[in-house]
Amino acid sequence: MSRIGKNPVTIPSGVTVEVTGNVVTVKGKLGELSQKIDSINVKVEDDQVVLERPSEAKDHKAKHGLYRALISNMVQGVSEGFTKELELVGVGYRASNQGQKLDLALGFSHNIVLDIAPEIKIETVSEKGKNPIVKLTSHDKQLVGQVAAKIRSFRKPEPYKGKGVKFVGEQLRRKAGKSA
Repeated sequence: MSRIGKNPVTIPSGVTVEVTGNVVTVKGKLGELSQKIDSINVKVEDDQVVLERPSEAKDHKAKHGLYRALISNMVQGVSEGFTKELELVGVGYRASNQGQKLDLALGFSHNIVLDIAPEIKIETVSEKGKNPIVKLTSHDKQLVGQVAAKIRSFRKPEPYKGKGVKFVGEQLRRKAGKSA
C-alpha cells in the first residue's frame, strides 16, 4: 500500500474541496485550483479528503500517492501559498521588475526580459553589498517551480566561483581551481 496515498488530506478552515466526476476543485482565500484525476476514487469526508485505489494494479499504485500529493499541494497552496527565492551571484548581476516583467542583467550583451504569468506575484530585492534576490509567490506550486527553474536556466551556477542564479539556501558543489 502507498504510504503517502493512504494518508488523508486535512482540509483547513476557509478551504472547500469539490469532486465532480473526475475533477477535483479546491477553493481558498488565495485562489482556485483544479486537477483532473483518473483511475483513483476521491471522497470528501468531514474535513478530510480520502483517496482509494480500485485495485492493486501497478498503474493504480503509482497514481495513488501522486494524486494524494497533488491534492495536498493544492490545499496548501490556496490556504498558505508557495514562495521560491532566487539569488543572483556575480559582479554586475541585477534584477528589477515593472509589473509582471522581470528584467535580468546576467552578464550577457543584452538584458533578459521575462513575462511572468499573472498568477505569480513577483518581487525583487536589491540591497547594497548583498546579492539581488527575486521572490516568486503564488498558490500554484507547479507554476512557481516551473518559472523559478526557467529563471535559473538562464545562468546556472558554475562550480568554480559559484556565479549564476541559484535558489536561496541551495548547496552548490564547488571544485578546486587549477593548481599553480
